[in-house]
Amino acid sequence: MLLQSRNHVASIRLTRFCHRYAAGQTIFQSWQHQAAPSSGPQLRFSHSHSHSHSHKWRPVSVLDDWVAKEARPISLRQLMVFGRALTESRLITSANYVRTELPTRIAHRIRDMQQLPYVVVTNKNINEVYDLYYDAFDAFRKVKEIKTLEDNDRFCKTINKMLQAHLSVIPKLGRGILECGGLMDPKELDKFMNTILRSRISRRVIAEQHLALTETFHAPWFSPGAKLSDTEFIGEVFLKCVAKDVVERCGKTITEIARHAYGPHVKLPNIKIEGHHEATFPYILSHLEYIIGELLRNSVQAVVEKRQRDVAKGLAKETDPVPDIEVTLCESPQHVIIRVSDQGGGIPRDVMPYLWSFSKGPHSKKLLQNLGQVPQMAATIEELRVNQEKVDRSYGNSLATLSKRPPNLRLGMGLPLSRVYAEYWAGSLALHSLEGYGVDVFLQISKLGNKNEQLTTRATMDAV
Repeated sequence: MLLQSRNHVASIRLTRFCHRYAAGQTIFQSWQHQAAPSSGPQLRFSHSHSHSHSHKWRPVSVLDDWVAKEARPISLRQLMVFGRALTESRLITSANYVRTELPTRIAHRIRDMQQLPYVVVTNKNINEVYDLYYDAFDAFRKVKEIKTLEDNDRFCKTINKMLQAHLSVIPKLGRGILECGGLMDPKELDKFMNTILRSRISRRVIAEQHLALTETFHAPWFSPGAKLSDTEFIGEVFLKCVAKDVVERCGKTITEIARHAYGPHVKLPNIKIEGHHEATFPYILSHLEYIIGELLRNSVQAVVEKRQRDVAKGLAKETDPVPDIEVTLCESPQHVIIRVSDQGGGIPRDVMPYLWSFSKGPHSKKLLQNLGQVPQMAATIEELRVNQEKVDRSYGNSLATLSKRPPNLRLGMGLPLSRVYAEYWAGSLALHSLEGYGVDVFLQISKLGNKNEQLTTRATMDAV
């Protein structure tokens, strides 16, 4: 009976997949007819290209088996408690959690991509992301149970390899979404993009956390079972992020970037910090630095460029003072709120409808050109540093500087990606723009670290 039931489910999935495939071909053919000039040659799809990856697109039972599993969300508190008194047994338990969780989470995103319209999945960039995901899924699902430290060391090498390979995922997805802007409802594209990026963050969190715990366990100073102090990292989790310190550090980096971009003689705004200077909370430091860095970067650029426009129009003088960027820290029993306020003129009206979207409408062409200059992107503030300094980590985690992104290159992904990061740990990011004056951005962070990661645990469009 069980076998018959499984066969019946597989048959239903295959039938629905074939229907979607056929429907996709119809959409693609319709699009070809509309896009091609009436008197010119017809656009043709290369079947040899699709067939070269056909083994990865079949709804095979092994993928169905993993999609049938639920992802198991975790919280920052769980990561802290688990890693605080690290032993060999705990390290191996962590390895086996990651060993089963990574292919489960990847499988659901593969299924999401399989359910996209055919014309979208044939996009070169989306197809390359799909191949990266399938290769990672295939590698992780074959890892046998971790029983020894030697097994774990081999497993960590596999994780290292995949983390490095997947640094190209964000720019490839960004380009793919912009290129497919007219082929799918922008809201559905954004839903897909938010889901896949949140899942990417989740996988990197558990993978990097395990690598960091392994690194700690092998460190010459570490004594197994000894409790780490409250001022240290537990893996990638910084137990006491001091909001003021993070803002100051990010502000210094952004000021260096702006000085490099605009030249030594351009006046830059001061970053003034007010409110609860002692506000602390546990967090993944690289996530927070990315969000704060993007917000400050946007504000500094807006203020400097508004000043340049005003001087050109005779509305201001070069000698006039530059308005400060004000950062207000507010601590409550449950949350820490960070407000960034500037007088950079606000968000242009034609940009507002696309502010939180990854598909940028009429602005897509320029952003596509810019994304073409960014082959890899870890989405951290570290990769924005002017001197491209390296962080001494071998596994290319979120703190690695692997991007060649110029300091003033706009990609159109900073705000939507920052919101994905903020919402991942049950926080929020909101923006209020006063056109002609400036912007207020509010970042809310859960102070206690007891909220589970917010991720889509199942394929959003699962066939059955």
